[in-house]
Amino acid sequence: MLRGRVVDSLGNGIAGAVVSLAELKVGTTTASDGTFSFASLPAGRYTVVARRIGYSSAVRDVLVTGATDLTLQLRETPFQVEPVTVTATRSATSTLRSPLPTSALSEDQLRREQSISLAKSLSKLPGVRSVSSGEQIGKPMIRGLFGSRVLVMENGSRLEDYSWSDEDAPSVDARLAQRVEVIRGPASVLYGSDALGGVVNVIPEDLPTAEGGRGFNRLGVEVYGATNNKELGTALKLTGASGRLGWRLFGVGRFAESYSTPDGEVENTGFLAANGEAAVGIRGPRANTSLRFSHYGGEFKLLEAGGPPPGTVEGEEEGPERKLADDRLQLSSDYLFGNFRLETKAQYQRHSLQEVSDDACKFAPASCGVIDNRLAASLVTAPEQEQPAFDLLLNTGTLDVLGHHSLGEYVRGTIGVSGLYQKNDSHGPIFLVPDATVKSIGAFLFEDFTKGQWSFLGGARFDSRHLEAEPNSAIGLIENDYRDWSTTSGNLGAVFRPISTVALAGNFGVAFRAPTLFELYSNGPLLAEERFVIGSRDLRVERGFNFDASARWETPRFRGEIAGFSNRIDNFIYLTPTSQLAQNLRIFRYLQSDARMTGGEISAEAHVAEPVTIRARHDFVRGTNEDTDEPLPLIPPARTAGGIDFRTSPSWATSFFVGGEVEYVAKQTRPNSEDFVTGSYTLVNMDVGVERNFLGRATRLEVGVRNVGNVRYKNFLSRYKEFALEPGRNIIIRISTER
Repeated sequence: MLRGRVVDSLGNGIAGAVVSLAELKVGTTTASDGTFSFASLPAGRYTVVARRIGYSSAVRDVLVTGATDLTLQLRETPFQVEPVTVTATRSATSTLRSPLPTSALSEDQLRREQSISLAKSLSKLPGVRSVSSGEQIGKPMIRGLFGSRVLVMENGSRLEDYSWSDEDAPSVDARLAQRVEVIRGPASVLYGSDALGGVVNVIPEDLPTAEGGRGFNRLGVEVYGATNNKELGTALKLTGASGRLGWRLFGVGRFAESYSTPDGEVENTGFLAANGEAAVGIRGPRANTSLRFSHYGGEFKLLEAGGPPPGTVEGEEEGPERKLADDRLQLSSDYLFGNFRLETKAQYQRHSLQEVSDDACKFAPASCGVIDNRLAASLVTAPEQEQPAFDLLLNTGTLDVLGHHSLGEYVRGTIGVSGLYQKNDSHGPIFLVPDATVKSIGAFLFEDFTKGQWSFLGGARFDSRHLEAEPNSAIGLIENDYRDWSTTSGNLGAVFRPISTVALAGNFGVAFRAPTLFELYSNGPLLAEERFVIGSRDLRVERGFNFDASARWETPRFRGEIAGFSNRIDNFIYLTPTSQLAQNLRIFRYLQSDARMTGGEISAEAHVAEPVTIRARHDFVRGTNEDTDEPLPLIPPARTAGGIDFRTSPSWATSFFVGGEVEYVAKQTRPNSEDFVTGSYTLVNMDVGVERNFLGRATRLEVGVRNVGNVRYKNFLSRYKEFALEPGRNIIIRISTER
């Protein structure tokens, strides 16, 4: 049994703090006097983490040999530092012991930055950007790499969705997360293909337990509105526990109209989304099992390439629209056998993606009842009616079996096996890729040796991947096409801690990425982007060789990091325009060359006085095509930001904060010849919020203002930059309550 108390710096109990066991993924909430307990806990070593908004998190490694008592002290602070990471090593470890640069958004930061776009929420982290199409679509970019080179996971299981196009984003809502962890750099040794540039892990709150105490139910409600795109949303969360059984229902609904710029409204950029999860789990004496179902879906309108200028279109909105439905069922278990923990994760994912467009008739007249090949060839006006342009369905099953072990006092690690089976079904009338089946299996070993001030971490992995594409005459594939890839990856890192609050780390990693279906077989139009994309069936596996070094310093009143990296990628796959046309669209082709990415990040936060915290960050990246010595396309320009927060606990409220940030984004002075170069700009963002008990419920009122000065600017990483500005001033009001 483990019991204890969470207290503040004066020794007073903190109510409502979440205490969790990282290895078992279960949590409980402290009572009014700050006490908590985990009954029937088998003997072993556990990582205990306590979190509470407004306080720094606390972590303790505890050896439980019987009835064990523990006191965790939290200090009031305006910024939250996640003390552990589970993504960097696949088991809980201190962030200072990770050889890879890691970042995290805490629950408080997620609330302030939350949007329908996960990437937009993450873009406040150093080294992380968003490749966007309006407010609703964004791909996380880590150190200049994005799309299928950045692996996105939810609760430790990979998300397999279509991410080849500028119009697709990860199918996960950050509002459902307690925190989001990011690895800035390759992690193929732990996660296989697609982790070439980094990893994003969206982690939900641990399921509660009431073992040893009374059962309970808690209800949380949130509503918000935003002025710029008339966005409205609500979130409803119900959690509860009875004995060893815990559950959670969490739903989020969002609706928005087209966004506005200082020049006017940008038509056909609204969206409608409904996302949520249902989870249930049970904890036994030596086992922990949970079943989780999550859904992400909605309708996302798209501004066509070369679309009309803002403010010039009246009447009914026109343009393509993406209809998305992503459903995932995940079964996770942990089994304890002394110093060995067996973890299993099985997931089934069904991802449906459809684009509807009135331009589909021009490219597939038969779908609109027009049987005339000359019509298709000449692209004369076809009947204007909405038709599916393409309809894609991806069914994926994944399985991870991980054995976490410790050998004596100094060595611990993980050995794992991962498998994937995937079936792609492609429907027209416009065919982009063939029906295909992918099978892959991988095995890895990752070990951590720590003694005194030094930690050495390293691992190796082997992956085998098989792809079978079926014939499809519409894209020129006339017989079955088989592909087999076998590859190895590895990682070796060291961390030196001269004092307990400082870590100096270096890491060398070898990573890989297999070509996607779209890179290999594409042979059709992307209507929203006004492109005709052609793949290459001769593409080889990308291989990355990355070295990075970092220095980190973390105390309750200060945190800082300096990191630099150099990442050479052999057989780098990129999409480039040609001078040719197909169906009156410019042809883009996938090609390969060697490339190199170099850059770094600097960030710091300091609690300079009791109510005041200041922060600053800067990041930059340089990408070069090594074969031509030209800049790579769409490499983000340098960015610098600084901010200040004021947080206090007045007599009339539990807490009150006000803060602001100034962000400067430079002009890209080293663009690719095909880049559309945008100018530099400076944005000011502000937030204010108050929390207090109201009718026995913890209630928060928060107001955020984005682009306070209503600045006219274009984002270099936006697909809309050639014909539309970014959003103007946006005021967001959010009210939430929980008991």
